[in-house]
Amino acid sequence: MAPCRSDRRRPRICRQGSGSVSTPHRTWPFPARWASWRFPPSCIVCSGETSHARQDRNGCRCRAPPNACGSPPAQSATRVLADRRPVRSTEGSVVSVLEATAARLISDAGDGAPPGVVLGINTPGIKASVSAGHRTVRWEGDVRHGVAAMTVETYHDLASVTKVVATTTALIRLVSAGLVDLDSAVRRYLPNFTGDATVRDLLLHRAGLWEWYPLYISPRQVEELPRRYEPRQERHYSDLGFILLGRIIATAFGGDLERAVTELVTTPLELINTRFAHPAGEPVATGARDDRIEMTMLDTGRPYPVPHRSTEFTGWRQHSIDGEVADCNAYHAFGGVAGHAGLFSNVPDLLRWATALADYEEHDVLWQPDVAREFFTAGPDETQALGFRRYRLDLPGETVTVLGHPGYVGCAVGFVPGRGIALALGSNRLLVPGTPVSTETLFTELLTTTSTLLQ
Repeated sequence: MAPCRSDRRRPRICRQGSGSVSTPHRTWPFPARWASWRFPPSCIVCSGETSHARQDRNGCRCRAPPNACGSPPAQSATRVLADRRPVRSTEGSVVSVLEATAARLISDAGDGAPPGVVLGINTPGIKASVSAGHRTVRWEGDVRHGVAAMTVETYHDLASVTKVVATTTALIRLVSAGLVDLDSAVRRYLPNFTGDATVRDLLLHRAGLWEWYPLYISPRQVEELPRRYEPRQERHYSDLGFILLGRIIATAFGGDLERAVTELVTTPLELINTRFAHPAGEPVATGARDDRIEMTMLDTGRPYPVPHRSTEFTGWRQHSIDGEVADCNAYHAFGGVAGHAGLFSNVPDLLRWATALADYEEHDVLWQPDVAREFFTAGPDETQALGFRRYRLDLPGETVTVLGHPGYVGCAVGFVPGRGIALALGSNRLLVPGTPVSTETLFTELLTTTSTLLQ
C-alpha cells in the first residue's frame, strides 16, 4: 500500500491499513525527521554512546541510579547546582548570590513582597536554581502566614508566559512549515473576524484590539468584538490578540489548541512538567486569593472601561486558587486552555524551553532558523518582537537582548539567542496584603543578578 501523502497546507489524520481495523496517525508537512525529534541524550547510560556533540545543559534525564552516568546526585529542592565550572563573581558563589537575591525579593517590598520565589539561570558556565519562602499561605484577616515551602520543583500558573512558551513557539513551527503566513489576514484562518489585521499585527500587539474583555460575560465571540484602536498605529498589549492566535494555531494544525501545543511544543522539547492543567498531586504555588482582582476591574472600569459589571456574572471563585488558572477568561470562558494563559510549569522546564530557544540554530529539525530570527527581531516598538518582549542584559563590554515574557501571577522567562543564556522566575506575587510588586520588577532583579554573575 502506498504511504499516506502529507497535505502541504495543514496537518491531517491519515489511516493506513485496510479492513475494519486501521491505525490513525498524524502525517506532517514538515520534513519527516521533525516529527520524531527529541533532545539528544547526554550520557552513556541514556544512549550507549559517549561521542554526542551536543551536551544537554539541563543534565541527564535517564533513570539510572544516581551518579551512574556521571551526572550529579539529586540535590535538595531548595538548591540545585549541576554545573561547577568556575564563575567570576565578586559576591561569592553562584548559589550564594542567587539565594541572596531570592531572600531580598521576599522581604524588601514590605507588604507587597511575594511569599515565595524561585530563580533559575542556565548559561554555558552556570547552572543554578534556588527557592525561598512559601508556595501556600494561611490568612488571618490581612496577616499572612507561610504554610508549605516553595521548592525549585513547585508548579506555577504561568499566566501570560503561556503567550511565548505555547503560542509563539507553536507559531514558529507552523510558520516554518508553511502552515501559517505571518502577513495573511486573520480572517483567512478565522472567517468571523472583522477587520484587516494580520497574524503579524496580533503578535506585535498592533491589531487595534481591546487589551482585555470579560468573555465569560460578553455574548459575543472574541472574533466579533469591535476594535478599540486603529490597527497598526500603536502598540496596545492585548490578551484578546493571543486568544485569537490560539484559535489560529488550532485551525492551522487541524485540531484543538491543547493537542497542538502538546505535539508542536511540549512533546518535542521534552517539557514533561508543562501542560494546560496542574498535574494532580504535585505541589503547586497558590495563584491568587480568589477572583477579586477581575471583579474590581469590572466594577471600577480600571484599567479598561468595559461596559460590564461584576454583578453580571455569578461564577466567581471565592476560594483560594490552587491548581486552577487564575486568569478569569482562561478559566471561566475557555476551560483553562487558551492562547494567552493557561499553562502550568516549573522553573526547570522553563529553563529547558529557554535553553532550546537560546540555542535555536542547533534545532533546525524543529524550525527554520531564519523564521526564528524573524520572530526575535523588534517590530516598530523596540521592546516588542513577534510575541516576545525584549529586555536588556549587560555583559562584559556589551549589552545583549533578552527575549521573553512576564506573567501576571508572578512568573517570567527569558533567553539570549545564540548565547546559551536562559533565565526563569517563579513566584506567587498576588498573595499579598498590600499592592503586589510587579512581575517586571522581580524579573529585572533576576536580570541584574545575572549580569553580576557574568561579569
